[in-house]
Amino acid sequence: MAKTKTLYVCQACGGSSPKWQGQCPACQAWNTLEESLSEASSGNRFQGLTNSIPRQKLVSINAEDSPRLPTGIEELDRVLGGGLVPGGVVLLGGDPGIGKSTLLLQALAELSANGVDVLYSSGEESAAQIALRAKRIVLDSPSLEVLAEIQLEKLLLSVEAAQPQVLVVDSIQTLYSEAFSSAPGSVAQVRECAAQLTRLAKSSGICVLLVGHVTKDGHLAGPRVLEHIVDTVLYFEGDTHSSFRLVRSIKNRFGAVNELGVF
Repeated sequence: MAKTKTLYVCQACGGSSPKWQGQCPACQAWNTLEESLSEASSGNRFQGLTNSIPRQKLVSINAEDSPRLPTGIEELDRVLGGGLVPGGVVLLGGDPGIGKSTLLLQALAELSANGVDVLYSSGEESAAQIALRAKRIVLDSPSLEVLAEIQLEKLLLSVEAAQPQVLVVDSIQTLYSEAFSSAPGSVAQVRECAAQLTRLAKSSGICVLLVGHVTKDGHLAGPRVLEHIVDTVLYFEGDTHSSFRLVRSIKNRFGAVNELGVF
């Protein structure tokens, strides 16, 4: 039986060290190394985020704009560049209690009312809690489907069966894959789950919206690669003493950046 090895993994960049250090040797961040078990190799499990295609001329590629899916929330649609793009992956980050889940639930309700198949998957609330929140904000959407699941493989099976056009995962830090023994929210789990969901979006055309936690410094929790994998990064901001909330676009492959939506 192979001996289990212990590594210290940086929660900021994903770099590893065989022993604990105060400073990460890869990104130079302080106090970010946490103990983790090394994952056993099971062959080549790596796949591209998009389907492989043969080499071809750039001018011969059909590059027509896909029709967008308006969420029905004007400020959010403007920040997104006109609505959701089929096959796109959006990451929405913000402080706890700022209203990320409520905003996306309202967006799904509007999409569902317009005949779009949607699925809301939560790892932080039960289905009953989601229903109570929908009732509190007076959402009437009889065709909106919800799922309470934190295991990635079961979530993918549910998505394959339901075939929604829009999927919300709340949140990426609560998901875990059975391919790894580390806890949900660890660098390896966040990276793997985000990659699998991005692969799902690109191969099926499903628009995936991920909710992300932020650290006390205001940065998205998890490895930096999370922001590189997704197509759009939005920050939901606001002052606890103010009635206004802001959605800021930090990265958008399908629209302008530094757009600002006011709620």
